[in-house]
Amino acid sequence: IAAVLSAPCLYTSAFTIPQKTQLMQNGRSSIVLEASKNKEKIASRSKWAEVRGYGEDAASEDGAIGMSFAKDEEKNQLTVTPIKSLDGTVTLPGSKSLSNRCLLLAALSDGNTRVENLLESDDIRYMLEALDTLKVPVERDADDKTAVTVTGQAGPIDSPTPEESLELFLGNAGTAMRPLAAALCMGKGKFVLDGVPRMRERPIADLIDGLKQLGADVSCVEETGCPPVTINANGLNGGTASISGKMSSQFLSSLLMASPVVDGDVTIAIKDELISAPYVSLTIGLMKKFGVNVKIEGDMDGTPSFIIGSDEKYTSPESILVEGDASSASYFLAGAAITGGTVTVRGCGSESVQGDVAFADVMEQMGATVTWAPESITVTRDPNTRLKGVDVDCGKIPDAAMTLAVAALFAEGPTTIRNVYSWRLKETERMKAIVAECTKLGATVEEFEDYCIIHPPADNKVNDNVVIETYDDHRMAMTFSLAACGGVNVIIDDPGCTAKTFPTYFEMLGSIASAN
Repeated sequence: IAAVLSAPCLYTSAFTIPQKTQLMQNGRSSIVLEASKNKEKIASRSKWAEVRGYGEDAASEDGAIGMSFAKDEEKNQLTVTPIKSLDGTVTLPGSKSLSNRCLLLAALSDGNTRVENLLESDDIRYMLEALDTLKVPVERDADDKTAVTVTGQAGPIDSPTPEESLELFLGNAGTAMRPLAAALCMGKGKFVLDGVPRMRERPIADLIDGLKQLGADVSCVEETGCPPVTINANGLNGGTASISGKMSSQFLSSLLMASPVVDGDVTIAIKDELISAPYVSLTIGLMKKFGVNVKIEGDMDGTPSFIIGSDEKYTSPESILVEGDASSASYFLAGAAITGGTVTVRGCGSESVQGDVAFADVMEQMGATVTWAPESITVTRDPNTRLKGVDVDCGKIPDAAMTLAVAALFAEGPTTIRNVYSWRLKETERMKAIVAECTKLGATVEEFEDYCIIHPPADNKVNDNVVIETYDDHRMAMTFSLAACGGVNVIIDDPGCTAKTFPTYFEMLGSIASAN
């Protein structure tokens, strides 16, 4: 793969999106840049959203009804009309990463746990459905759709059908696939974990390797290193695993979360480097709230080791509140920086456990003014101060770094986004997707193996009426909606893909937007 990706490529506005980009050979699956045109999937997503009241008029907390964006149902496209300014206060939905971690730890704990401000989205739905299939009792709150009570199993989760293989379909939810693959190895039973075609292109081999080192009978597709994952679990007795941290921090987080339910001590060592370290810190902090302490040896920026003693067991905290999603905050903060409006996001701030709050620091580097509070962040920009291009290592904020790509279109000078190889392994091949869509908007983009350089359009004037291909990737839809802040129409293909993490995104964006 590295050989294919290492050569720099320069794309101009004449770039034509390839139907497929072949990144694997010898029978391995291609990474495909194609949008979801699956009508059955779209219909299911729409029905699910409708039942929960999504799609209704939204308003900011300041009480203002801003803009609404028209959707072409036949083409499955939404036009974000020119936005003059973003101004107002929004309360963020719960964090995706925290929501699924809380659900799993609650299921492994001793006692009942009420989880509040749970994100309502596709990824969380897949985790909840998996717990239902596993017969872990989860009581939904009839009066609060964002609250559930989980009855913990006081240890590993065993299959309710020990004589038969239990199949779990997890869509494209990496935050469900990876942690469940690890956790189910600790109990007893036969399982097959699978997902959508893109999930079958997302690597999991490093996690499988770590689990095998601990004695698990688990496998993925050998040719691709990707799901489906097959598990024949009979409990584990602890041990030592040495894994790579270069591809995804979720592999380490998954092993950490599963380790307290084995019978012995567990040591997990990183053998090369650890990307997205703040997500690992988030995991360890959450485990502590459930009564488990993880001992760390070495530097998190180096090759650390993590030790979980056999006496460390999960105990329910009785209730836990999920923090607002910091990745989702990036769209509103960037919108304020681009337009010179003033936006406050509530739900994460200076006391946040999420690494993506550091995106606000990047906006400050570009010229915005940032005000921090314990549970909120406010961004604005003096109209006499132009945004300027930056050179940033985004290895710790890869999701929010996508938003930086669009902010770069409105900056003076080029912006370099470094250390984002993980983009290539996400919901789509995000590096090539970002290059393609920025190019359509008028930018010139240099693409390298793990970074890109974005040269904004002349005079920061983005092209009008561009159709943004979203590749069934929620963050592509939300990120590129901000191009409308350049005073142009932006047409978002398959806008419903935001249901993965933020079903009400376009309503919330419109609620604080004023027309150009």
